[in-house]
This record gives sequence, C-alpha cells and structure tokens, in this order.
Amino acid sequence: MRNIMLIAGQDIKGSLRSRWFIGYSLIFISLVVLIFVSGVTESRVMGFTGLTRMLLVFIQACNIIMPVFVLITTVRSITGDRESNVLEYMLSFPVSLFAYYFGKLIGRFIIIFLPLLFALILSLIIGVLKTNQVPVDLFILYIGLLAFNAFAFLGIGFFISSVIKNMEFALGISLFVWLFLIAFIDIALIGFMIKQLVPENVIYITALLNPVQVFRIGAISLFDPVLSVIGPASFFILDTAGRTGCIIYSLIYPFVIGLVFAFAGYYVFKKHDIL
Repeated sequence: MRNIMLIAGQDIKGSLRSRWFIGYSLIFISLVVLIFVSGVTESRVMGFTGLTRMLLVFIQACNIIMPVFVLITTVRSITGDRESNVLEYMLSFPVSLFAYYFGKLIGRFIIIFLPLLFALILSLIIGVLKTNQVPVDLFILYIGLLAFNAFAFLGIGFFISSVIKNMEFALGISLFVWLFLIAFIDIALIGFMIKQLVPENVIYITALLNPVQVFRIGAISLFDPVLSVIGPASFFILDTAGRTGCIIYSLIYPFVIGLVFAFAGYYVFKKHDIL
C-alpha cells in the first residue's frame, strides 16, 4: 500500500505541473462562470431555476467534455511512461507491477476529479450567494455521478494504455471510443434500430449499456422524477427500476465498468511484454 501511495503521489505532482491539467481545470471553472454570467441561474426551464438550473447545465456539459479529456490524458499514462523509459526506470526499484499500475490509477483519478469537485463547489458558492438555496442532497449525488463516470472512463483509458504501446495510436483509439459512445450508439445505432423496427425494449437496453447515456439519464432523474425530457423511454425505465433504482444504477454501473476495464488492463499489463 505504501508503494501504491508513493506512485500515486508522484503522478499527482507530475500532473499538477503539466499544461493539460491547467487547461483541464480552467475549462470547467470557466464553464461555471459562463453559466453564471449568461444568466442561466435566473431563467426557468421546466421548473428548474437557481442553483439546480446551474447544476443541470453544468452536468450536461460535463457529460460531453469530461469523457474525452479523461480518455486523452489517461491513455498517455502507461504508454507515455513506456515510450519515455520512465516505466523501465520505475520498475528498477523494488516496486511491484500491481503497485505501479494501481498507484498510477489512483493518482490519475484524484487529479482528474479535483477540478470537477472544485467547479461544483464554486457553483454551490455562487448559487448560495445568488439564491440562498442549498440542495445538499442533489449536490452530493452529483458529486457521486461525476466521480463514478470519471472512474468509468479512467478504467477504459488505462485498458487502452495497457494494450497499445504507441502513444499516438492510443490517442486515436481514445478519440474513437469517445465518438463511438457519443455519436454512434446515441445517433447512428439507435436511429438504425428504430428504422429497422427493432423492439423498443431492445433499443432502451442498448442505450442503457452506454455509460454516457446512463450518466445523462441519472443527472436528469435527480431534477425530473418522471423523466419527461427523454420521452417514451421514461416509461420503460421507471416501470423497470423506478426513480431510486435509476439513480442507483447510474452510480453503480459506471463504477463497475471502470473496475472491469481497470482490472482487464492490469491483466494485460502484467501478462504482456511490459517494455
């Protein structure tokens, strides 16, 4: 455990000095400021206003922006260390493969989630000063949604980084995964299935296997108990699991996805040629 924390601390220190972390942090902080300046907190859409409206807009924006940032920065982790010979140097010390791999995983998760947490806290402060509303339960649930969703893509990123040794190719694969989840499943595949008159339940289940869609539905369900925004699919979701079940699924499913891919990546990392 001591070696894991040392590796994690080293990864955090290195990331804090990098330009991508500064840019990554500024994007989410600027997003909160822009939402506030644009007057979104004073508008009302489907009954949402104030801090809840700000959180809804922020979370939906994170659903698009965060996965690609997590994937791009994560696939550089092991692949970048391998190409720069840092991995060979680290393994010359009495550090196990398990400690190195999961130390990098923990460190990268902390460095990815910190800007999101800070942006959420900033939105909470702005919302309190502006409206005196403190929806603590929603705030905590959104922290959980963001954390588990980030972990899902972190696990996928580490899997890619373990399988592919070339960093440029790994970056290309990560972008493909992001586009596949954002565009192909949501638009092309679902549209094709609808056109082919595939049973509705099959379409809904396919959509609910996509972590991006699960995150979106979980975020909406916190504000809209009947999921009226997503149309007929709400009847299938609510009849199958209910609102509470939907929220629990939105939290657990991304976490399981992250764990599965993280351990699969470790298996590949351990069994294949490391250097």
